Amino acid sequence: MNNPVSSPSTQDMTTSTPNTALWPEYLKALRQEVVPALGCTEPVSLALAAAIATRELGRPVERIEARVSANLMKNGMGVTVPGTGTVGLLIAAAVGSIGGDPDGRLQVLKGLTDVQVAQAKAMIAEGRVTLNVAEVPNILYAEAEVCAGTDRVRVCIADAHTNVVRIERNGQVLFAAATDTAQDDSPYDLGAASARDVFQFAMHVPLAQIEFLAEAAELNNALSLEGMSGKYGLHIGATLQRQSLSGLMPAGLMTEILTRTTAASDARMGGATLPAMSNSGSGNQGIAATMPVLVVAEHVGASREQLLRALTLSHLMAVYIHSRLPKLSALCAVTTASMGAAAGMAYLLDGGAGTVNMAICSMIGDLAGMICDGASNSCAMKVSTSVSAAWKAVLMALDGTRVTGNEGIVAEEVDRSIRNLGELACQGMQQTDEQILHIMMHKSVAA
Repeated sequence: MNNPVSSPSTQDMTTSTPNTALWPEYLKALRQEVVPALGCTEPVSLALAAAIATRELGRPVERIEARVSANLMKNGMGVTVPGTGTVGLLIAAAVGSIGGDPDGRLQVLKGLTDVQVAQAKAMIAEGRVTLNVAEVPNILYAEAEVCAGTDRVRVCIADAHTNVVRIERNGQVLFAAATDTAQDDSPYDLGAASARDVFQFAMHVPLAQIEFLAEAAELNNALSLEGMSGKYGLHIGATLQRQSLSGLMPAGLMTEILTRTTAASDARMGGATLPAMSNSGSGNQGIAATMPVLVVAEHVGASREQLLRALTLSHLMAVYIHSRLPKLSALCAVTTASMGAAAGMAYLLDGGAGTVNMAICSMIGDLAGMICDGASNSCAMKVSTSVSAAWKAVLMALDGTRVTGNEGIVAEEVDRSIRNLGELACQGMQQTDEQILHIMMHKSVAA
């Protein structure tokens, strides 16, 4: 293997003294951002608002008026809501109200019954559920107003998928956050974080403090096994597996990474009633940050400690990169989660922080323009593309090759490359996001 050029972005930092000052923030970030979620988190956010509003109403709901931000509308229009077999935000609001657990957070729809789903579908068919775009500054915003007779309860969630900022009953404010743009309780701060510090944390943090990340492997692998049945979404994972068995795709580690990761996304987007371990508010991001690492760990016979440290590196690197992006944007964040996976896989195969940094820089040079055109079954294709790019970038890095700082938005320093990607998403792709939503909401359906 060629030795990478020695530079601040590629030096091996495994033996340097770890900077523990930010470790409490890293643990807080992992605890808040790597959590179980049932179904796509944008429809789930609206379902949670409806469930909380219905509890506050205290009587059977006659009608629901839902309003969401443009970005949440984009991400919720085309995804199957778990346990319903139905796509979209209307069903999310209805089942959230009728059968949702108001204390369930991202698992608000766990335990839905067939009767509740039938009641929700009837409510929609009778025109008693409406949905509109809310004119709000928040990128992530979900509001449910439930009504019965003259009583009305309104619940608003903003900026994070479970962050309730306002509850009103008949115009009277029952709860209001400090501002309607409040963040989740006890927010973490990664402003001073660096890829170097993230790597050192993953290598040296006591195992007892990251043991909870083993659940990521368990939950997302269960989704993968379910997706391999071929019953969900575009059944891409199962298709790739069949094509491998038929000889049209080569068998091997890359194919195993693609099939098992994509199958988990198939199941999640296709409405499987199993939770995903999410990352940065997205089940697909959690899958992309978990499954490639798990597959490589199995391939190399990694110890439990090595797997836990690889998962920690993957998930925290994904959170760190995503913290430079808007919560929702025109940039497909599965790509940034897969950068985390590249870090975890590189560690398992080489152990060097320099290899990790090289792989991330190459991925930024490869995938920076992939758009998010809403949550849907086709997200599994983006997952497949992203983890394929991650594996390619790792193989390049192991050979001492990367996209250099002379090319495109990539800088020599990995953290500068990450900031450049964030600037692209925050500033350069705003009009792209608006155009995507316009196209999605005005598509003509052929007769």
